Amino acid sequence: MSEINAVELAQRLIRRRSVTPADDGALDVLEETLDALGFAAKRLPFEEAGAERVDNLYARWGSGAPNLCFAGHTDVVPAGDESAWSLPPFSGEIRDGALWGRGAADMKGSIAAFVAAAQRAIEAKAVCGSISLLITGDEEGPAINGTRKVLGALREAGERIDHCLVGEPSGYEELGDMIKVGRRGSTNCVLTVYGRQGHVAYPHRAQNPIPAMLRMLSVLTDAPLDGGFDNFEPSRLEITDIHAGNPAHNVIPARAMARFNIRFNPNWTGPSLEAWLRSRLDEVAAATGVRYELMTHCTGDAFLTTDDVFLGVISDAIESRLGRKPAFSTTGGTSDARYIKDVAPVAEFGLVGKTIHQIDEHARLADIEALTDIYEDVIRRYFAAEAPR
Repeated sequence: MSEINAVELAQRLIRRRSVTPADDGALDVLEETLDALGFAAKRLPFEEAGAERVDNLYARWGSGAPNLCFAGHTDVVPAGDESAWSLPPFSGEIRDGALWGRGAADMKGSIAAFVAAAQRAIEAKAVCGSISLLITGDEEGPAINGTRKVLGALREAGERIDHCLVGEPSGYEELGDMIKVGRRGSTNCVLTVYGRQGHVAYPHRAQNPIPAMLRMLSVLTDAPLDGGFDNFEPSRLEITDIHAGNPAHNVIPARAMARFNIRFNPNWTGPSLEAWLRSRLDEVAAATGVRYELMTHCTGDAFLTTDDVFLGVISDAIESRLGRKPAFSTTGGTSDARYIKDVAPVAEFGLVGKTIHQIDEHARLADIEALTDIYEDVIRRYFAAEAPR
């Protein structure tokens, strides 16, 4: 097989309009390429009531240990107003030394770079074990029928992943300035406070839920949740919505609702945060005489990867190619690493994230080429450090 050009493969992927949960043939492009390299590929579609059907792909080259896995996603967020783009968002065009299009940075460019790097390493006989790719179509969506279920299916099949590199865009200002070695946890909350509807001229005949709700939110935000944790910033609660759904000026509403999100460090877990929230809310409810309901959904607990050898392999490869040592970070949102960390040490390293989810998303061609070199070096260094097993 001729040498894979990472930019050209990224272009082919971008031209597939794989907006969550649609695939539009993106996994076909990837599977065809991996088949030609000798990977054994398997499609893993999942469907669950209340969520869209999602197609996923797991492909492995080799059968021995260790198994270095690359995880990523071919689904992308919507392009938004396509007329506002400088170039069509699904054209994969090249201009001014950059590849433009939805998914260029997040993260079709990284997937293409790893596939090209894997080919180089395999043909150089530098893989003393196995290389695999776990690619989902449900990372930008609800993440119900994607990576989490694929990992379950692999576990049932006796498939072992020893280490995992996630290709999420990790660069903050420039390629290689940061590796994500962990992530904060995230909990979404909906607070509903119930009162009694009535006329504003006769407040004693009603019970306004809004003042009680404001007191509750104040109690939750008055003091920091904690002072931080090793490699993590302090946990933070952010209110994202407050409403009563009341169009009238002269009516006290029957209920008020607020939504908030908590990004938390390892001082907390989803259950311990919920217990803390309820204890504070119970105090205000008792003092004000209102009734409340709290719904919480933890999308993932905080985690920190401490495998120094694995992190050193990635860091040294970056420093060797770019001449700078990356910072180890746990900042940012969530990723599917929150599921992978339960089966293997995981780290995130990919392209620069400045334009992700924006109009005119793009990635520098030089960065895609450098990332391919770094990924190849990571593969070589990994098997030199981990093999034989």
